Amino acid sequence: MQIKVLVDNNTIIDRYYVGEPAISYLISDEKTKILFDLGYSDIFIKNARQMDESLLDLDFIVVSHGHNDHTGGLSPLIKLYSEAKTEKISYKNPSLVAHPEAFTYKEYEGDEIGSLIGREKINKYFDVKLSREPLWIADNIVFLGEIERGNDFENLDPVGCCEQNGVMVDDYVNDDSAMVYKTDEGLIIITGCSHAGICNIIEHAKKVCDDDRIVDILGGFHLMNPSDIQASGTMKYFENCDIKSIHPCHCTSLKYKIELSKLTNVNEVGVGLELQF
Repeated sequence: MQIKVLVDNNTIIDRYYVGEPAISYLISDEKTKILFDLGYSDIFIKNARQMDESLLDLDFIVVSHGHNDHTGGLSPLIKLYSEAKTEKISYKNPSLVAHPEAFTYKEYEGDEIGSLIGREKINKYFDVKLSREPLWIADNIVFLGEIERGNDFENLDPVGCCEQNGVMVDDYVNDDSAMVYKTDEGLIIITGCSHAGICNIIEHAKKVCDDDRIVDILGGFHLMNPSDIQASGTMKYFENCDIKSIHPCHCTSLKYKIELSKLTNVNEVGVGLELQF
């Protein structure tokens, strides 16, 4: 499997791409091509083009959750498809995989922070597969669905509010999910922001895949400014886990990358990074 970072907060030195505070990864193996999250804007398209990667032959788009730094690229991608159609360039109609609440209305301190494209328009352009349950999109690739939240130190505070049954309620980001690539050596976990809690995600991945071995974790760990309870609980969890390597980024501060580096192998992430497993 190959992962190319199309969007991240940072760029890799001597690689002339553009970054933004968001995430988008292009993931492929011999049979399947997946776009995981779409960033804020059209930057993922521009970076992919500069990497000589086509986005017209995607099999799946996986949305980790509905916040606009992960779904903002939907409009530019639809425009890309429309332009291809006009120019009579062939393209696939990919399946879009997400949690059923990913496209609900979300706001934070009065500002809309969810997807600017609703489910009706998404259904027009994509084969939409919304699932709370784990969804295997290939023999060895699974969308985790709704993450079980079993510990007492993560996901304690809401992130703004969201609409449920016509009423605005505290948003604990139930739509936050992740993806796992299952290998002979163990699991590679790919996250968006880990609002559900990175430790909860790891435990859910182990359960779904029936494998306790973690090869690597790439993505946001939701450790920008965690509470003392979350920070200490997370560090204790990693101290007791045998995780070979991690690539924390996006919503993971330098302070907690350093703390995690005392417990496992921490690697740099930026636009242009290519990982092979």
